[in-house]
Amino acid sequence: MSQLDDKRLFSEDDYNKKGVLKKKVYEAELERLQVELIKLQQTFKEEGKRAIVVFEGRDAAGKGGVIKRISERTNPRVVRTVALGVPSDREKTQWYFQRYVEHLPAAGEIVLFDRSWYNRAGVERVMGFATAEQVREFMRTCPEFERMLVRSGITLVKYWFSVSDAEQERRFQSRNDDPTKRWKLSPMDLKSREYWQEFSRAKDEMFNHTDIKQAPWWVVDADVKRHARLNCIAHLLDQFDYRHDTPDPLELPARPKEVTGYVRPPLEDQSFVPRRY
Repeated sequence: MSQLDDKRLFSEDDYNKKGVLKKKVYEAELERLQVELIKLQQTFKEEGKRAIVVFEGRDAAGKGGVIKRISERTNPRVVRTVALGVPSDREKTQWYFQRYVEHLPAAGEIVLFDRSWYNRAGVERVMGFATAEQVREFMRTCPEFERMLVRSGITLVKYWFSVSDAEQERRFQSRNDDPTKRWKLSPMDLKSREYWQEFSRAKDEMFNHTDIKQAPWWVVDADVKRHARLNCIAHLLDQFDYRHDTPDPLELPARPKEVTGYVRPPLEDQSFVPRRY
């Protein structure tokens, strides 16, 4: 089903004057999709499936937001998020993909990469952290690395979150104005504002080399956060066969009676957190 067909599931009254799904409608649909994610999780756990989902895109494009919505109701032992920092001096001497390999999924796991090995083709390339030869080698070996993952039985899904220049700038300004979000503005974010076209060129060349049949790139229009989250999660669910039945509620047994003859220590002997609220 296409995105246009999906939109017909909602009436005009479900959208505000700006064409954005109203908050209550968005939250209801997100909850429905999160229930489906739980079903997907259960199928992975029981059948021992493995999957990697890569989230890439420009800074402030909304990758973290959709990852949060995917993982907030799921079991972190099944749906794991990996967000690696700057490589250590030792890691810089390793085979480039080596530090990512240790985070690959075992049976019954879905790994969400909040940025991934594609750092080499994007940030590292544009910011000069990788040499031209290292970038060329990445372009040559990345498709083979991903084909190996797929041949081993891992489902690999890759998302690129696309955001316009004007919307990215609006989000940067919003982060700067909000003390709770200001930490999200890193020096790399500020640099990316200067190198918009360089990042565009790097992304286009990366797609040219790594948009392979076994693991194609899927572009998410991320200018509207609510729509991007729903579109991405719905598409992700479509990539897997999973059982759509919801487990029946458990019948909880009666609580056991208290054991007689045991006296608990007085509460005054324990240190309680002060009640400030």
